[in-house]
Amino acid sequence: MSLHLGDEVPNFQANTTIGQIDFYEYLGDSWGVLFSHPADYTPVCTTELGRTAALKEEFAKRNVKVLALSVDPIDKHHGWVNDINETQNVTVDFPIIADEDRKVAELYDMIHPNASMTATVRSLYIIGPDKKLKLYITYPASTGRNFFEVIRVIDSLQLTANYSVATPANWEDGQDVIVVPAVSTEDAIKKFPKGVKVVKPYLRYTPQPNK
Repeated sequence: MSLHLGDEVPNFQANTTIGQIDFYEYLGDSWGVLFSHPADYTPVCTTELGRTAALKEEFAKRNVKVLALSVDPIDKHHGWVNDINETQNVTVDFPIIADEDRKVAELYDMIHPNASMTATVRSLYIIGPDKKLKLYITYPASTGRNFFEVIRVIDSLQLTANYSVATPANWEDGQDVIVVPAVSTEDAIKKFPKGVKVVKPYLRYTPQPNK
């Protein structure tokens, strides 16, 4: 199965480090981040799960639930979590899926034959409360993910969902945003009382609405 932006992501049931879950039920009305790893006890992924655990409060205040996935069995996951907690000085309490039969990996197109016939590539998916795919990124095994970028994207997606704005290149939280083309300048002036700066008819800035 090949997933595209805007697709409704498939539901699944899986064994995890916190027990059996139904993916849709686990997410509820939250946003979700699902990310895969080639195997347990790998160095880059150890740092990534540690960073995710360290950012627990940042994800929580954005109403985001996270899940990791590897095709290794649950007993290895528990042992790896102990290593992550020890070496990264964190407590990993989000679920890590034990996808031994590769069911979830195949549903989410995480197996890339040119990389490995058996292990998942390092993909990350951001899923909205509507269960639709908002972003996916696949990283090479040697490059650790930037989770501050993941949070930045979530902030941008949530602004778009709530306020009909987009974010410009290199945007950071608190900076001006862009009025989307679907909103006329006349309507934008009414909608954004902090002001609208018209650079071109199609390029209009306004201060971040939720700041």
